[in-house]
Amino acid sequence: MTMRTALALALLTTTTTMTGIASASPVQRTAPTSADKRFNRLADAEYAWRKTLEGPGEDAPQPAPASLPDVGPAMQAAMLKRWSDTVAVLDAIDPKTLTPAARDNYAVYRTQVEALLASQRFREYEKPLNADSSFWISIAGMARDTYRDEAALRRYLTQLSQLPRFYDQQITNMRAGLKRSFTPPRITLQGRDIGVAEVVKAGNGEDSPFYAPFKKLPTTIPIETQAALRAEAKRVIAAAVVPAHATLLTFLRDEYIPGARTTLAAYDMPDGRAYYTSKVREYVTRDLTADQVHAIGLAEVAKIRARMGETMKQAKWQGDLPAFLDFLRTDPQFYVKDPQELLNRAAWIAKTFDGKASQWFGRMPRARFAIKPVPADLAPFYTAGRGGPGIYMLNTYDLPARPLYSLPALTLHESAPGHAFQMPFAAELTDLPAYRRETYLSAYGEGWALYSEALGEDMGMYETPYEVFGMLSYQMWRAARLVVDTGIHAKGWSRERAQAFLRDNTALSNHEITTEVDRYIAWPGQALSYYMGELAFLAGRDKARQALTTKFDHRAFHDAMLSLGSVPLPLVDAQVDRFIAGGGKGPYPLP
Repeated sequence: MTMRTALALALLTTTTTMTGIASASPVQRTAPTSADKRFNRLADAEYAWRKTLEGPGEDAPQPAPASLPDVGPAMQAAMLKRWSDTVAVLDAIDPKTLTPAARDNYAVYRTQVEALLASQRFREYEKPLNADSSFWISIAGMARDTYRDEAALRRYLTQLSQLPRFYDQQITNMRAGLKRSFTPPRITLQGRDIGVAEVVKAGNGEDSPFYAPFKKLPTTIPIETQAALRAEAKRVIAAAVVPAHATLLTFLRDEYIPGARTTLAAYDMPDGRAYYTSKVREYVTRDLTADQVHAIGLAEVAKIRARMGETMKQAKWQGDLPAFLDFLRTDPQFYVKDPQELLNRAAWIAKTFDGKASQWFGRMPRARFAIKPVPADLAPFYTAGRGGPGIYMLNTYDLPARPLYSLPALTLHESAPGHAFQMPFAAELTDLPAYRRETYLSAYGEGWALYSEALGEDMGMYETPYEVFGMLSYQMWRAARLVVDTGIHAKGWSRERAQAFLRDNTALSNHEITTEVDRYIAWPGQALSYYMGELAFLAGRDKARQALTTKFDHRAFHDAMLSLGSVPLPLVDAQVDRFIAGGGKGPYPLP
């Protein structure tokens, strides 16, 4: 057992587990109890209602709703009441009275609703943006969707016509947050208005990004109808889209960004300690304090640093780590000069995994994914890549900041077997309730994607010591996040100290270091989910290997982990124990 997995196993046995998780013995199908039926009625009704609240974005329901969401005060109060009432009913249901299957569902569902309720109680809707994303970026994403028929295009136009109302509600909420200093730090908002400004500058005609879906319409739509749709699009863009963005731009530049808080820490926000504690809970899904997470991060950074030293020797490097990092950041052999070349390399890596997949996974999702560049208006502030159902977006902006030695790890994380593999896999688990197939718990999803990076070493995906080091740098990056996020939000770290910690310990480019630290500053707690989630999968695999010895099969283990859907980490622990108790046969079925 490695020191890393030993720490992870200790973590699993010393932290408090999530309420209501079933025992570790194999789960048998049993008839629903009256408590099951009560719980199912509650969860199904609330989740159906919750889906009606969703607007544009990566997790929007398909087909998209005809209206943009209502984010005004009456709806915010309704959400607070609904989720408060839901938790009260959950409190009245004893998990011991549920069947094992329902007990698992209860644990997953309760984790989701508690996070939603905490978000309402802290009025996070008054801060609908961070350094990484915003409501207007989600709106912009609508223009990049594919609309296959007239009905879908008319829904899109209806949504665009509602932008003035939707943006006015968001501005009202943001003003309330501004008044109580509940904003992202000002330093993280510099330049984030560029996308809004570009919409205003493009104007009302065909140059508007929101007109893009109408440039090439499906041939199944009659020519006369196509002309009418294009005319209507120009009218809506002129009457709603441009004015809404112009109002938002004035607000951002004249009020919001100049008035945003100058402090960095979540602790400095209203009720900041309790707020950050809630974010740690949401993104770690274990009962750990910020101090405990910080300590785990420091220990993991030290272990990975030692492994980096071994890899430097394999690369025949004679100098120290800082010199090696400078070499990686500056040597031309690690960088391409053409964006398409970066996309091509990523595609080659993804296809290489395809040739190995059947050796490591018994069941694979039917869905495939495209590889596309990050849109130009997002790229300067975006991460190196982003993956999900059907898509792996690769950032081709500032190519000297996109090293090839990190590309295999990035691709495994964002495409397959990471996000573009796990999320479609979950969607195909039709025996699970929708709230386990369609929602996303970051500790599980990001933990699995980071585990996929480490698995790449076992799969032989890293062909040079430099690529192994790139993977280790990414592992170090996520371990360092535990230190940096808690350092900034709970320990008073400066932006410069956080940047220096990443610069001294990872091979990230200076551009990536700046954008990543600003992301952590503006999005408290989210960065904790990756490495804490990976520890659960690493510890579970190590435990299963030791228990099953020659009966252990990677394919069965991975199928058992993926068959959970998206769950809090204590349920990963429980599934490992079931997998062992079932003799390592998999995917070990949930009831």
